Amino acid sequence: MNLFLTCEHAGNEIPENYEEYFSKAGEVLETHRGYDPGALDLFGHLSRLAIFSQEYMISRLLVEPNRSLGHPQLFSEFTVELPEAQKEELLEEFYLPYRNFVEGRIAALISEGKEIVHISVHTFTPELNGEIRDADIGLLFDPARKPEEEFCQEFKEQILRQNSDLKTRFNYPYLGVDDGFTTYLRKRFPDHYVGIELEVNQKYVQENKMEKRLKNDIFEALSKVFQRVNS
Repeated sequence: MNLFLTCEHAGNEIPENYEEYFSKAGEVLETHRGYDPGALDLFGHLSRLAIFSQEYMISRLLVEPNRSLGHPQLFSEFTVELPEAQKEELLEEFYLPYRNFVEGRIAALISEGKEIVHISVHTFTPELNGEIRDADIGLLFDPARKPEEEFCQEFKEQILRQNSDLKTRFNYPYLGVDDGFTTYLRKRFPDHYVGIELEVNQKYVQENKMEKRLKNDIFEALSKVFQRVNS
């Protein structure tokens, strides 16, 4: 098995040509709505284990790379009212190049006979709409796909061996079958592909950097998973 890493919410950049759409955005771009704080830092730390890694630095508020075409959250309140022609431009300039590139790389690696474990790295806000998220780490997968469930079982076990205090939950704070890039890719690659979303609580993040011990715990756990599955 080969680790394939992506980070769909790595940054909150708005290209200059589109800054006017965000003149009333205030500080929202700096919040969890604009990007996933700490995700890029963790992604970079884990990338040493990967056969391929790719981040997406444009803010999800321009167009959401982790949603399917036609999804109601594909465009944010800042871009949803744009004329259809401008929406198409956003898709052609940002969304499709990223998604098609990642999909193409997976297809190429599978065609070479490789088994792919795709981990999409995300972080989540500790509280949403008054609800405290009761987890440190979430592992999102499709329970109907046995290789994904088995991988996450092993990953959780190795995380707890690194630090038994880390509360690690399956399909939390979101369901692994909810709309997302991995959900789409499972349909494109029914075989030789395992799609996991790794979600880490932003309470461990300061100034877009994740706590060093947690990064190391996840790195060591993931490294041991691949040592075991490939032994």
